[in-house]
Amino acid sequence: MSETKKKAAKAAKPAKAAPDEVTVPVTAVEAPEETKAAVTTAAAPRSSVRKTYKLYIGGAFPRSESGRSYAVTASSGEFIANAAQASRKDARDAVRAARSAQPGWSKATAYNRGQILYRIAEMLEERRDQFAQQIADVEGVASAAAYAQVDAAVDRWVWYAGWSDKLTQVLGSANPVAGPYWNVSAPEPTGVVALLAPAAPTLLGLTSVIAPAIVGGNAVVVVAPDASAVPAVTLGEVMATSDLPGGVVNILTGGTAELAPWLASHLDVNALDLAGVPAGSDLARDLEVAAAENLKRVVRPKAGYDWSADPGLGRIKPFLETKTVWHPIGI
Repeated sequence: MSETKKKAAKAAKPAKAAPDEVTVPVTAVEAPEETKAAVTTAAAPRSSVRKTYKLYIGGAFPRSESGRSYAVTASSGEFIANAAQASRKDARDAVRAARSAQPGWSKATAYNRGQILYRIAEMLEERRDQFAQQIADVEGVASAAAYAQVDAAVDRWVWYAGWSDKLTQVLGSANPVAGPYWNVSAPEPTGVVALLAPAAPTLLGLTSVIAPAIVGGNAVVVVAPDASAVPAVTLGEVMATSDLPGGVVNILTGGTAELAPWLASHLDVNALDLAGVPAGSDLARDLEVAAAENLKRVVRPKAGYDWSADPGLGRIKPFLETKTVWHPIGI
């Protein structure tokens, strides 16, 4: 073989690897089964976690003692969540919780009550997007209208918070009398108030019946009907983290026609607000008759009531009683 051919054959041979080098053949490497499963799971669509909204009684979130629940659907018929369907026993538990909480709440300073109502407004605004989405779902309104309702509800909590330390000056008086006496009248809370919230507007209507009742020192049991359960119990979550004592506000979800008669006839309920009952209906009349057994104060429903209008003091005064004190002077 010539010298040229020898050099060509030597160049064609593969070079030997250095002692400290490792030659790895390039082959297809199959992923472990665990990795395959993880990739498949991540790519697959996941189902949402469906929530069951519970009641709000005594600062806690219990299920209904009856074990019942109902489906809350959007205005389009799409499923949103499940909500607890309160029973007569749940209503009694709520009244008991309200009665236990009311004395302490009424003895709190007006300034402190105002602070807590203002804190509710702060917490509500922090969850503005969540409430707006819930309102849009259950009421079927546009997003802009839903946000406007949340803003109106926040403003209303702030408005009532500002009234807490002014009620005595506005609704009380020093009365002129003949004789050596001081005669002073001052508003005091009625006690436990049952509130039948309107079905719509869900959040603003709920705020407009709860805030004026508790700002003066009352404790309340409120019935949030049907689809309004979703923003109602979410508002309960806000209250549970807003320094509001447990039991001051108790929220029952379910049917107004089922729960209202038991609250109207309950002898430990001092006042009844029929805001969520159609004016002039047979139910409204029956509830007034039941409330008469222990002389409850009854706020009648108003047909076509505008919940966005300035409420004034019209929803505060019915749940306050005027106490007049005579004190001798100059003797």
